[in-house]
Amino acid sequence: MDRYRVDPGTKVNLADWDPNEKSEYPISKKEGKKLLPDLNTDLEALQELLYAENKHQILIVLQAMDTGGKDGTIRHVFEGVNPSGVRVASFKVPTQEELSHDYLWRVHKQTPRKGEIVIFNRSHYEDVLVVRVHQLVPEKIWLKRYDQINDFERLLSEEGTMILKFFLHIDKDEQKARLQARLDEPQKRWKFSIGDLEERKLWTEYTKAYEDAISRTSTNWAPWYIIPANRKWYRNLVISKIVIDSLKNLDMKFPQPQENLDQVAIE
Repeated sequence: MDRYRVDPGTKVNLADWDPNEKSEYPISKKEGKKLLPDLNTDLEALQELLYAENKHQILIVLQAMDTGGKDGTIRHVFEGVNPSGVRVASFKVPTQEELSHDYLWRVHKQTPRKGEIVIFNRSHYEDVLVVRVHQLVPEKIWLKRYDQINDFERLLSEEGTMILKFFLHIDKDEQKARLQARLDEPQKRWKFSIGDLEERKLWTEYTKAYEDAISRTSTNWAPWYIIPANRKWYRNLVISKIVIDSLKNLDMKFPQPQENLDQVAIE
């Protein structure tokens, strides 16, 4: 899956990354969806091991354009994992209290403890994306944040957190189709907001903001992966495989049990 990893120092142009690409699983949607349950089982076992060993913590960052599939990724990739060891943190518009602190204050509080996987549904990157596109702070402010974010993630990494960052890459036509589906299907209409159409008009500005953010903050300790996400089933398979392989690389082991348990008789 290294083809999707952005090497440090790479200048990202999203036009070079095909959101329909499926070279790792050149199969049909029907065949692809059959593979996911086995990956779910593998991830469930690894998450249990992570929780039991209690030595490592995992931070997964999901970012995407509107309708990019962050909720769907969480729902499908992490199906079956023990909720006591996995937590989702979503970052909405900052509260007044959060605004009275530095922009990373509310984020640091949500980072994982040992043995835990935390998934950021949006993240601290909003402060170099939305803030930039909507000119909420001057350029000289958000420009400094790339280095601050790198330092923040380096701190987390050096303290034992594995960081995996996924940009769910869809194209503008796919976004249009997904927005239309929200309008057409009564069960999805609650997801639709007129504000989504205003954000869609800023597609070019958001693309540039994402390109710069990924280029400047994909590091050895916190890499970005650009995931082809027009096909939801393929997105789920690729992210599952990357997370599973990353957990396997930790070479985790269950803690040693107490001695002489073979002598225990439960009456």
